[in-house]
Amino acid sequence: MREAHDMITVLLADDDPAARQGLRTIIDSSPDTRVVAEAWDGRSAVDQARRLLPDVVVMDVRMPGTDGIAATRKLRELPTPPAVLILTTFGLEEYVEQALKAGASGFMIKDTPPAELLSALRSLGEGHAVFAPEVTGQVIGLTTGEVQPPTDSRCTELIASLTERQVEVLRLLALGLSNANIAIELGMTEGTVKGHVTQLLVRLGVTNRVAAARIAYRAGLSNGDV
Repeated sequence: MREAHDMITVLLADDDPAARQGLRTIIDSSPDTRVVAEAWDGRSAVDQARRLLPDVVVMDVRMPGTDGIAATRKLRELPTPPAVLILTTFGLEEYVEQALKAGASGFMIKDTPPAELLSALRSLGEGHAVFAPEVTGQVIGLTTGEVQPPTDSRCTELIASLTERQVEVLRLLALGLSNANIAIELGMTEGTVKGHVTQLLVRLGVTNRVAAARIAYRAGLSNGDV
């Protein structure tokens, strides 16, 4: 896992030159993220990722030839696979399950504000999964690889074992917020949020944010019911 202060290198894959230019402008505006290459289709993205070893590939879904889903699958088979952020237009959430099965680490809508996009790239660069609030509920509802998911009552019991602050962090995590955005919402440092996330994962007995969010969702926490 890379250190938080390291430069995050990004490869853009989109068949629309204007879309790539817009993303490049946003990403290159930050001192800790940099676009190292652009690809116009999935095949080109895989070829360049194999050669340049970017940390993150920002991937459009609909591209000629090898589409974003197929390209994501091929990227995850590389010896040094990058994190893949699927970026597509609002209303195409039917691709979420396909993207997850292909190995994507994140899924966001194309009109995501620049600050949120940069925060997502940082989280992906640190090894976290990132999903837009618009698709978080769908992600939680998909299979997470658990052999036997906890019952709703057990989820409620698990959340009851958390501290008040951990519950606040989990609620925002379940809504799809990154560590940086959670820190802003709760008036904490990002490092403090990371510490809370690590602790609550241990308390919940899960290994990733999606599984934790699923517990929160089943207990009604993401809807404010707990």
